[in-house]
Amino acid sequence: MGNSTSSALSKEILKDLKLTTHFTEDEISQWYENFQKQCPTGRITPEEFEQIYARFFPDSDAKSYARHVFRSFDTNDDGTLDFKEYIIALHMTSTGEPTRKLEWAFSLFDVDKNGYINKTEVTEICQAIFKLIPKEEQAKLPEDENTPEKRADKLWSYFEKKDNERLAEGEFIQGVIENENAMRLIHYEPAKE
Repeated sequence: MGNSTSSALSKEILKDLKLTTHFTEDEISQWYENFQKQCPTGRITPEEFEQIYARFFPDSDAKSYARHVFRSFDTNDDGTLDFKEYIIALHMTSTGEPTRKLEWAFSLFDVDKNGYINKTEVTEICQAIFKLIPKEEQAKLPEDENTPEKRADKLWSYFEKKDNERLAEGEFIQGVIENENAMRLIHYEPAKE
């Protein structure tokens, strides 16, 4: 590995990413190389992002979930992800401490980005999560969470809010930390083979 990669990825960004993510310089440089190969423009579009997700979920429809995830990572709202947004995304979803993961989950559920979550938004994300679950797994779900609406009702009930009330980030994080079931309902973990 010559200096080509590190010079391509500015020192500032590298330093910044090491601080925010705890990834090593080598890891970041390696990902940057792959990123450059896959995205010569240096930007990931929603369509490209959907294709990445489709590979992770070959048996289900990941499209709407991928769109929501993309929105939550596109922090500057320019309709694309740059390398920095991409790495922070990787960090948030893979290695992040629970609170960091929940901060991300909050931004995933905050569909209109107004800083609050309401039940409609929870239902919308539950619908997207549901499409990730393969049909045969859906059939095995408990009676009180075997539709997106039931899943949303169940999840919302942990926050002790009325249907027309809204939830701030701190309340969301606390509600999920205090309820293992809520933690399970906010995302979909493919069943381990």
